[in-house]
Amino acid sequence: MESKKSNRKAVYQIIRQPEGKKPIWQRVGIAFVNRDLSLNVKLNSMPTNGELHIRDFATKDDSAA
Repeated sequence: MESKKSNRKAVYQIIRQPEGKKPIWQRVGIAFVNRDLSLNVKLNSMPTNGELHIRDFATKDDSAA
């Protein structure tokens, strides 16, 4: 059976920076994958550029591996 963690996705706004600087990834919410593979998205703030990036949710433990 698939774990509950796998149905979570992190939602980011990617803020473009001037040439030579890395973009800033600002987390703005969370998304949940439904059984039919549709998404429910809950935002804490609205992206100023109108773009969202949704990717697998990673815990601090996952990033240390």
